Amino acid sequence: MKKTLYLGIFALAGLLALASPSSLQDLNWQQYKIYDVPFVPTPPEVVDEMLRLADLKAGDILYDLGCGEGRIVIAAAKRHGVKAAGIDIDPVRIGESNDNAAAAGLGGKVRFIQQDLFEADFKDATVVTLYLLTSVNLRLRPKLLADLKPGTRLVSHSFDMGEWKPDKTSLVATSCDDQRDVHFWIVPANVTGRWEWDLAAGPRKRHYTLQASQQFQAVTASGTGGDRPLAINDIGLVGDEIKFRLEVEADGKMASFLYEGKVMGDTITGTVRPADDAKAAAVDWKAARDPKTIESIVK
Repeated sequence: MKKTLYLGIFALAGLLALASPSSLQDLNWQQYKIYDVPFVPTPPEVVDEMLRLADLKAGDILYDLGCGEGRIVIAAAKRHGVKAAGIDIDPVRIGESNDNAAAAGLGGKVRFIQQDLFEADFKDATVVTLYLLTSVNLRLRPKLLADLKPGTRLVSHSFDMGEWKPDKTSLVATSCDDQRDVHFWIVPANVTGRWEWDLAAGPRKRHYTLQASQQFQAVTASGTGGDRPLAINDIGLVGDEIKFRLEVEADGKMASFLYEGKVMGDTITGTVRPADDAKAAAVDWKAARDPKTIESIVK
């Protein structure tokens, strides 16, 4: 939900023009503070869809950035039983959030934090919800990619992340007689750079390399097996889980192998099996990356 804009600039200018010096001293200036994003409540139908896309599970930790009067945080905690917190720079909205949480029987079970989003620490989040502006999302995007763990789910009401395309988008009809976009992303691991591993090829081991480039969740790669170039296709990256198909020559014939693994820093651990035989036994596979070859995933 959006943070508060109590008066437009022109309305505030009109107020100042009409006010006497003594009355200006008596004004509660906090109520006229202008923030980056105006407060507009998220319709209930959109709240429902945001939480559906987030696919909340036991153990999840949700943060709502620009939480307004707390409705997403309260809905997440009350319906799904997850830990939830809201962050908003506006103290009035934080007060309303705490009052609404108490009225919902959640006093002390959810948290509302008055803080600038760009200074807030929400690294422990597994789900982040937003109703900001695209311009604010773009300013926040580097922090989201740097601070959040791969696999963290992001859900945004209406506004996107620029070149970082959503993994899903749904359209919701609301009681406001309009339709709203709800965008969903999964924070990707950074898999750029040079990866190496050894794998048995008959009685011998073969040394493999993979050079990966990445823009957000989209990955391309080339590789070698021994001294021969390899084709690497069908690369999929979802959070910290990666899979790809590697074409390799074996016994004079081309064979296709399906690699699947979990990215943990500079290591990928997983399994590999023949791509055309789902019943074939998988063997363990582990690759290591040279950390000096890592690049930014924002091009």
